[in-house]
Amino acid sequence: MNRIPAALDTSRLRNLMTSRRALKTPSAGDTVMASRMSRRLLLTLLVVVAGALLLAPMASADLLSPESGGSKNADDIDWLYKATFAIALIVFIGVEGVLIYSVVKFKARKGAVAAQIRGNTRLEIGWTVGAAVILVVLATLTFVKLDGIRNPPDSSPDGLQLADTSRRLPPNGKSLNICVNGQQYIWRYTYAADCKAGKNLGAPFSYEEMVVPVNTTVTLDIEAQDVAHSWWIPKLGGKFDAIPGYTNHTWFKIPGKFATKPGGTVFFGQCAELCGRNHANMTARVRAVSVDEYQAWLEQRKTDIKAAEVAAAQQRKQLEGSTANSNPAGPAAPGQNPARPTDASSTQNP
Repeated sequence: MNRIPAALDTSRLRNLMTSRRALKTPSAGDTVMASRMSRRLLLTLLVVVAGALLLAPMASADLLSPESGGSKNADDIDWLYKATFAIALIVFIGVEGVLIYSVVKFKARKGAVAAQIRGNTRLEIGWTVGAAVILVVLATLTFVKLDGIRNPPDSSPDGLQLADTSRRLPPNGKSLNICVNGQQYIWRYTYAADCKAGKNLGAPFSYEEMVVPVNTTVTLDIEAQDVAHSWWIPKLGGKFDAIPGYTNHTWFKIPGKFATKPGGTVFFGQCAELCGRNHANMTARVRAVSVDEYQAWLEQRKTDIKAAEVAAAQQRKQLEGSTANSNPAGPAAPGQNPARPTDASSTQNP
């Protein structure tokens, strides 16, 4: 009986409950430590992600602007992006600098009452005029470069000298025209001055890889056969949609330095419009070679196509001959080819 009061001692129970709460409730120091560890973990994660993006070849190539270097119009587009980014960066630094300065300089003290002030007329007029000036500068730079982006130049003297075409042309009216046709899920390139259906029959063509000579202005007629596609070789210029029933036009001119390597230089791209389940497989390639290599390749394509047509004609003739020999004399039996008119007439009574 003497043990019961000792077991019910309130002070001991209170101490026990306090110790349990202490185990469950973290202290202020523990909270601060956990917060610091979370921030460090987040900072480490951001550094790792940024490093991975910078080290990735495709991500770090022209990180803040489009890819360029393969054609003058691509270089002009890249220059416009960089000029716009530089102006935007200056505006950003100015605005954020004034904001940080104001927050630090005029930081409100505890219990302070904010001063009631009106707008500054000079300041408001200043930033309105400043924004208008920035827009005028950007518009001027754009229109200065736009003509060179849209209008193709003449081929260089050591480029391929070509016949004229019927779309937007260089000043001398001559360019190498290629018909770009998007199909699910492949690109077809037909080397013809006129891309209208039926007018480029017999013209040399290729699939997936387009071969062009350097220092030569190449104009493209871009269209689609089935659904909407988008032609884009980033280093050669902007992308253009390929739409059924409509033709888009663009151009590029690859400098001669890209033909110095054996086999030329290959520029890679891909359909940039979701066109179906195999959209990711619809890649595009442009191979830049010397004028002599291009002419040799084009003649070989013509020879290969001619040989394929002759072989197809022979196979067709053999197939027609075997079909004719398999016809029965007289009316056709069920499931067989119909009899020829001469066979049917021979069965009639004289």
